[in-house]
Amino acid sequence: MDEQIKSAIGARFEQEPFAQRCGVSLIDLAEGYARVEMTCTPEMENIFGMVHGGAIFSLADEAFQLACNTSGTVTVALSVTMNYHSAPPVGSRLSAEARLISQTRKTGNYNITVSTQEGVLVATCLALAYRKGDPLPFL
Repeated sequence: MDEQIKSAIGARFEQEPFAQRCGVSLIDLAEGYARVEMTCTPEMENIFGMVHGGAIFSLADEAFQLACNTSGTVTVALSVTMNYHSAPPVGSRLSAEARLISQTRKTGNYNITVSTQEGVLVATCLALAYRKGDPLPFL
């Protein structure tokens, strides 16, 4: 992966208001791959006192966004299918890993997993990205 692209994506991610608000940290970034982490706070509870599915989805989406833009061109989501497997307790530290599984000139398919620090699978996700072809505006 081009170091300039990796550095630019990392720097831009550090400034992203939504990721900051959710407390998402970038752990690893490589060509077609990203790993992010987040601690689930009480503000992320649903009506049952469990971590809201939207918070879990947001973490997966952050990993997806980072992984699919490592090509250096603007890439956006076309479709995301999320499956929830277990409900992590509030206070859990979650990790989301997004991996490119196939691509064409215009699309990319990604597999995203969300797990607890203890290795409990929380959610899996299949996502389809569209490569617009425009260079990343922050390069």
